[in-house]
Amino acid sequence: MSDQFASPGTGLASDVEDEVKPPKLYRVLMHNDDYTTMEFVVAVLVSVFRKTAEEAVEIMLNVHQRGAGVCGVYTASIAETKMETVHSRAKDHGFPLRCSMEPE
Repeated sequence: MSDQFASPGTGLASDVEDEVKPPKLYRVLMHNDDYTTMEFVVAVLVSVFRKTAEEAVEIMLNVHQRGAGVCGVYTASIAETKMETVHSRAKDHGFPLRCSMEPE
C-alpha cells in the first residue's frame, strides 16, 4: 500500500471514524380505526413488534383511546419493513389498520 493514503496529518482511519454517525431512528406509530379488532392489533404487536402480551395490550389501548400508539423505535429500513408487514397482514385479514413512521 502506498504511503500517500496514510501520510501524516491526513489520519485516514480517524477521518472515517469522525464521519460515521449512528443511524437516524424512527418511531413506528399504529393508528386507530373503527374496524380493526383489538384482538388483531394485539396479535400484530406480539408477532411483528415482538411485544409481550401485556405490552401489546397497553399499546393497543393507547391506539384505541388516543388515536395512535408507538409500537417501537427502529432504523428507517426496519421501520419500513415492519409497517409493510402490518399493512400486508391487515389487508389479508380485511382490516384497514395503518401504521406510519416519524423521526425520533
